[in-house]
Amino acid sequence: MNESREVEVVVIGAGQAGLSGAYHLRRNGFEPDRDFVVLDHSPAPGGAWQFRWPSLTYGKVHGMHALPGMELTDADPARPSAEVIGAYFDRYERTFGLRVRRPVDVRAVREGDGGRLLVETSDGTWSTRALINATGTWDRPFWPHYPGQETFGGRQLHTAQYAGPEEFTGQRVVVVGGGASGTQHLLELAPYAAATTWVTRRPPVFREGPFDQEAGRTAVALVEERVRQGLPPRSVVAVTGLPLDEAVRQGLADGVLDRRPMFDRITPDGVAWADGRHVDADVILWATGFRAALDHLRPLRLREPGGGIRVEGTRAVADPRVHLVGYGPSASTIGANRAGRAAVRDIRRLLAEEQPVAA
Repeated sequence: MNESREVEVVVIGAGQAGLSGAYHLRRNGFEPDRDFVVLDHSPAPGGAWQFRWPSLTYGKVHGMHALPGMELTDADPARPSAEVIGAYFDRYERTFGLRVRRPVDVRAVREGDGGRLLVETSDGTWSTRALINATGTWDRPFWPHYPGQETFGGRQLHTAQYAGPEEFTGQRVVVVGGGASGTQHLLELAPYAAATTWVTRRPPVFREGPFDQEAGRTAVALVEERVRQGLPPRSVVAVTGLPLDEAVRQGLADGVLDRRPMFDRITPDGVAWADGRHVDADVILWATGFRAALDHLRPLRLREPGGGIRVEGTRAVADPRVHLVGYGPSASTIGANRAGRAAVRDIRRLLAEEQPVAA
């Protein structure tokens, strides 16, 4: 039998949410490798940011908040965000001695003995009293299916595979998706592609003016209500709208962001609508978002009939040992920071309650 190593808390994931949780554990007296362990399947520090395309420079990133305890200062806005944030996360891990273990793939979390959880990984099994799950969404790109999709003779790729606009030079590209990634792709592709077509399921909503605290609280509350009901979360961005900055204004004026309704089927040489319209395409770029990467939690049976995991704060209602940080309302960078602190506060309370009472 494989022996498991015992800790008080296992943190899965070392993106913004996982590092926030690890920081607050350390700040509350938990020692890395003795009391808690951070497991990350990525090859290097930086969370999902390390996989972003090179043309997504730091200056184009919206709403990146510093990790708790250490500001991100003097970052070159012209430098790729993957490099800036990867270096920042690396410095953060070393500064606070978080001892992230990588690359480690978490395969399953199961019920163990004595009220503990077993975390099965590519590097052995950990036995823990509490779990901070901070696995994000990058590993689960969402690919919608449309009739005829398998007949398309060109290339199909997802945002997760996008490496920059140069490879689309002279090609006709259909971009699917009304989020920030879709608009960023279109604006980058326009100078290179022979033609671009933008399609979305719903008309895009552009947000005028600053996104203040009140608007932020309203958006988070809408996402939080879905999670409380056990429904799959929508992203915070989905309810805030798209920021109307100068680049977007120019894209609207130039016709690059001329949105069409979603097509009805895919043909061997493009996309078609029920009314007979057709657009020829060499590439379909699916900027259709991501879903929470939670398959490893399946043995715990946390999902509700609505398809999501019902969460109060960060705690899974079906199992108070499990905290989901960076899920639903805490999916934004500032939300992940706050959720890490809240999760550790609840875990401290849980562990204190489980301590045996002296006779």
